[in-house]
Formats: sequence, structure tokens, C-alpha cells
Amino acid sequence: MRKTVITLAAAATVGLGTIFGGASIHTEAASISSLKDQQNKVQKERSGIKSDLMKQNDKISNLQNQQNSVESEIKRLEAAINQAAAQIKEKTAKIAETKAEITKLQEESAVLKERIEKRNVLLKDRIRSYQETGGVISYLDVLFGATSFSDFIDRANAVATIMAADQDILQQHEADKRELETKQTEVQKNLGSLEKMVADIERTNQQLNAQRAEKDNLLASLEEQEAEEQEVAMDMKEQENILAAQEAAIKRSLQAAQAAQAAQAAKQAQKPAASSSSGGSAGGSNAPAVSSGNFTRPAPGVVTSQYGMRNGKMHYGVDIAKSGGGVPIWAAADGEVYAAHYSSSYGNVIYILHNINGQIYTTVYAHMSSMGVGVGANVKKGQQIGTMGNTGASRGQHLHFELYKGRWAYHSAINPAGIVPY
Repeated sequence: MRKTVITLAAAATVGLGTIFGGASIHTEAASISSLKDQQNKVQKERSGIKSDLMKQNDKISNLQNQQNSVESEIKRLEAAINQAAAQIKEKTAKIAETKAEITKLQEESAVLKERIEKRNVLLKDRIRSYQETGGVISYLDVLFGATSFSDFIDRANAVATIMAADQDILQQHEADKRELETKQTEVQKNLGSLEKMVADIERTNQQLNAQRAEKDNLLASLEEQEAEEQEVAMDMKEQENILAAQEAAIKRSLQAAQAAQAAQAAKQAQKPAASSSSGGSAGGSNAPAVSSGNFTRPAPGVVTSQYGMRNGKMHYGVDIAKSGGGVPIWAAADGEVYAAHYSSSYGNVIYILHNINGQIYTTVYAHMSSMGVGVGANVKKGQQIGTMGNTGASRGQHLHFELYKGRWAYHSAINPAGIVPY
């Protein structure tokens, strides 16, 4: 779908009276009937487009609500991701502290191991001494070797002190070993717990980021859908605006035809009855005098693209190209300009309504570099209405010309071959 910028000016109040000035009453009646039929069709299509536009706006509103919901979910995920990142940072710092504690414990362990080794040497010496002297028997020899009671007491105290010292060494030895093992187990357990916690948080963070990526893709898809639907809505608005201008032009033409018919009837009423039958012979009085035929070529140049399928798509007009500046574009027939604006697809474009012998036609002139007439202007066949250009969705200077039998309706242009010379 194409996005269109609408800049329709207010329609002028001038009708197409000049087109109908010399027509007979019968011709005027046929013209009035045709105009009323076209007016009804335009009104019906405008009503349909307005209804479709309301549905389109509902669709856009729904897409916008979905985007708001996704954006709220993205904000929630962002908060969760930030929280997970903070937790990872905190636990990583704890891991660093624990590893530092392990390093310190390893240093303490080295000291404990050294003490244990020294005690082991001392205990081995004790055991060796027991083996060599008979262990407890040697202590009895020490006691019985006393020379006096006082010496016995001293020896007994010494033996008790030695035995207590040995016992203390063994107890301290065991306590140091248990302390070392406990600290190592506890610190390793804490480290393992922290590392598992960080791994779990990182997995959660990865899942959150994956969800965030999915939501980002969904949001981008919804925004793209909205942009497409907005283009459809803009296209509908342009159609409605063009139909509104066309309806106004048809109404003015109808009023002019009715006025001309009334004037013709009044004029004939003043003539003798015998001459009243001659009014129907002027059916061709609307034919333009500029050139033969009802239509003239809309621009000079070479036809570069005909009406029909082109690159797998329908091309609803004829392209006429010519290089150079100021290449004129002419009105294909007498009529009223009812729309003149800029479109992102057609560029500078003019729509003209024609009434040829009671048959309504519409012609469209697109991609002009400049427009020489505005809304409400009455133009003559062959009159310059602008200059050839390259505006809108165009590739090179040319005129894109469309012809409609009756009113303009979206994608209903007919093949101008055999009707308009080009």
C-alpha cells in the first residue's frame, strides 16, 4: 500500500456550465441523469470507504494496544535483567572474597601442616623412646631410681608432666587436623554454592535476554504491521478526499446542467411550436473545437509503458516520457479540476472531471513537476495544466496518465487505447 500526503484545496464554486452551454434539452436530460447516477455511486462508495476506514482505525488501535502491552512486558524484563545483573555482580564479588579466603586458609593450612609435621616428628621420637626403653617401664625405673622421698616426688611430678605434655600434643594434633579439615570443607562448600548460584542466575539472565529479544522482535513486527495499516488508512483517506471533491464537482456540474436545461426550455417556450422539434439535433455541440475527436493527446513524448500487467503488477495507466525542461501537459478534454494535490506515490497529481455528450469521464495526470491549475478550475481541451516531472514514486521524467469511464474509483481505470490518442 502507498502512503499519501493530502493537500486538497477547497473546491471552487464554479460549475461546468461552459461544457453544457450549447446542448439540447434531450442532451441535458441525459447529462443530468448520468450525473445523478454518478453522484449516487460516489456517495455510496464514500459511505463504504468511511465504514472501512472506521474498521481500519480499530485495527490500528488494536495493534497500538498490543504494542503498549509488549512495551510494558519489555520494561518488566529489563528490570528483571538489571536485577539479575546486580545479583551476578554481587555473587561474583562474594566468590572473589571466598577465593581470597581460600588463599588465606591455604596459607594457614601450610602453618598448621608445619606444626603437625613437627608434632609428628616429636611423637615419633616419643614412640621410638618407648620402644627403646620399654615405654611405661622406663618411667617406673625413673621413679624407683629416686635416692630420697623428695627425689621420688620430683621424679613423679616430672613423669606426670611429661605424660601430660604428650597427651596435650596428641590432643592439639587432632584438634588442628579437625580444624583444617572443617575449614577446608566449609570454604569449598561455600565456594561451590556461590558458583552454582551464579551459574543459575546467569542461566536465568540468558532466558530473560532471550525473552527480551523475542519481545523486541514482536514489537518490531507490530510496529511494521501498524505502519502498513497506517498506509492503508492513509490510502483510504485519500480515496475519501478525492471522492468528496469529485462529488462536489459532480454536484456543481449537475446544477449547471439543470440550469442550462431550464434556460433551454424557457428559450424554446418562447419560439413557435413548430421549431421546438429541432432541439435534439445538437447532440454533438459539446465536441471540443481544438482538435478532432473527444480527447486529445495529454503530453508530447514517447510511450514507455502501456496499460496492463507490468512486472507482475497491474499498471493502470499509460506512461509518456520526454526529456528536457518545461515539457507541457495538456487537458485531454474539457472539464473541471476537482482535485490537485501532492501524493507520495503520484507526486503532483491533477484529477479532471469531464462530461462528454452526457457521459462522465475522469482523467488523472501524475508525477508533474508543477501544476498550472487548481481545484475548481474549468479547463479546455488542449489547455496546458502543468509540466512533466519526476515527483512521487517515479523513475525518470514522465507523465502517468489514467482514464476512468465515469467517476474515479480506486483501481478501476480503463485502457485509454482507442479513446484517448497517445
